[in-house]
Amino acid sequence: MKTIERFLAHLALERGFSTNTVAAYRNDLYQLMSFLNGHGGNPRGATRWSEVSSPLLQDYVASLGARRYAPATRARKIAAIKSFFGFLTAEGLVARDTSKTLGSPRVGKALPHFLSQEEMNRLLAQAAKRSGPDGRRDQAMLELLYASGLRVTELVSLNLGDVVCEGANAHVRCLGKGGKERLVPIHSTAASAVRSYWQEARPALLRGNQKERALFLNRRGERLTRQGLWLILKTHAREASIQGPITPHTMRHSFATHLLHNGASLRELQELLGHANIATTEVYTHLTDDHIRKEYEKAHPRAR
Repeated sequence: MKTIERFLAHLALERGFSTNTVAAYRNDLYQLMSFLNGHGGNPRGATRWSEVSSPLLQDYVASLGARRYAPATRARKIAAIKSFFGFLTAEGLVARDTSKTLGSPRVGKALPHFLSQEEMNRLLAQAAKRSGPDGRRDQAMLELLYASGLRVTELVSLNLGDVVCEGANAHVRCLGKGGKERLVPIHSTAASAVRSYWQEARPALLRGNQKERALFLNRRGERLTRQGLWLILKTHAREASIQGPITPHTMRHSFATHLLHNGASLRELQELLGHANIATTEVYTHLTDDHIRKEYEKAHPRAR
């Protein structure tokens, strides 16, 4: 157990893994340990991990398939194991890496789901219909999500002062993956919604908790959680008659796709999204194929 926690600290502090990824790896490795404990192993100390054989790891991977985990989930669990045993080997805690023989399921890269611009307009208009402090908060959050493309964790982690709402230089400052700070410009509509919430609605949600520094609050005057934001978004999407699944990340995908549709470059989009590698941003080019085809057919004289 201590060895796993030492590895997770290494991921967070030295390799800059996000909190969500570390949490997923923790779940994956403790699930592995539970399996090993039930199959003749008991790797509670560093020396015990050296007794975990390649066939035993193969049995565990087979059990994942038997439990019908999705290929992407199995791939992540296997990646966690291989990373962990690589760490054990590098630290001299095991003599050899018995995870090297593990294969990983082929995972096709799923294209992100996004809203059309018409659907996005309906969603934001629906949020603007709500009155009261909650309604002002919801409108500000959704406008800010669509204006900036922030990840859900980045949005709920915002504190007072992280959003500049005045003048032509309105922007949001956030900490992305690996603790990297970036500044993202926001348009005047989003800035106005955040300023209105901040000045007029947030004080009503505080409930006397003047020490709270979070920008977006729940009804108890505490920082809104990721789950809370997701439920709020689902409610507004349902009331706006938007079909299909929707998550806070759908707002990020919509932000990226709409910018590309309207002429932004991949490099610009990479900076705005906070992607370390442009290959991550390139997935959005697949989403613009239909748009490009329509523009071609409108513009080419022989296509009409």
